[in-house]
Amino acid sequence: MLTVRAPATSANLGSGFDVFGVALERPADVVRLEKADRVTIEMTGAGSQYIPEDPDKNTVGAVAEALDAPARIQIDKGVRPASGLGSSAASAAAAAVGLNELYDRGYSREELVPIAAKGEAVVSGDAHDDNVAPSILGGFTIATEKGVTQVDADIPLVACLPDIVVSTRDARNVVPETARIDQMVETVGNAAALTTGMHRDDPELVGQGMHDTVVTPARAKLIDGYEQVREAALAAGATGVTISGAGPTVIAACAEEDRRKIASTMLDAFGERGVDARVYQTRIGRGAEVF
Repeated sequence: MLTVRAPATSANLGSGFDVFGVALERPADVVRLEKADRVTIEMTGAGSQYIPEDPDKNTVGAVAEALDAPARIQIDKGVRPASGLGSSAASAAAAAVGLNELYDRGYSREELVPIAAKGEAVVSGDAHDDNVAPSILGGFTIATEKGVTQVDADIPLVACLPDIVVSTRDARNVVPETARIDQMVETVGNAAALTTGMHRDDPELVGQGMHDTVVTPARAKLIDGYEQVREAALAAGATGVTISGAGPTVIAACAEEDRRKIASTMLDAFGERGVDARVYQTRIGRGAEVF
């Protein structure tokens, strides 16, 4: 029997749509796995009542099938579904890492990324690596068709999750199909700045690189209070603010000494809009861990 802790993640980071991702120090899913004759799933934790336990409809069922690794699987959700924090990816990542070790399948962490992505596709409809990659590998990841590049990074972050539900499918439907050339140039520049900032552990560069004029403005309309929260966080010292994944979580990069003030300010800004929220004072962290 194994226990795996797989972290929440933040994908896109503004300028890196469907490419960038980071592992968060908290929150996380905890998954317990035990060899069995067939796959069974038991759900507890945040939003677990909305997640099917049928292996054909759950992310970990697809992972177990791909690895040919039947098991009794208990998932304690620390990452709320439809949060923009890679909830389905965390469960899929934990299952991939845990079952690979439980059955001694011999896959490397990098080889487990596309396997876990198949599991996430059960929920999101598409197999994307931008959430599962950091949840497995940790740090900052760049996912392309040719594979995943990982960078260890240490950037303080604040993730504010409002009591709003934004589904991945809805968030994808509002993404513009075209962009102007000046928007493309700006996005490339910001993505380059963010990547450099991750290599240097520089919150200023990372925050600068979060700015995006293509996808984020379209998705912001789905999050009541987003602009007010963003402005409040920047005024409190955040170096950059954007939507985490498909939303509704709003994520801010910052200096260590400003994190507490920014967290409080973001909560207050959502509260002024009549929206309840919870906040995580976190940072870029490690990938899935086996106990």
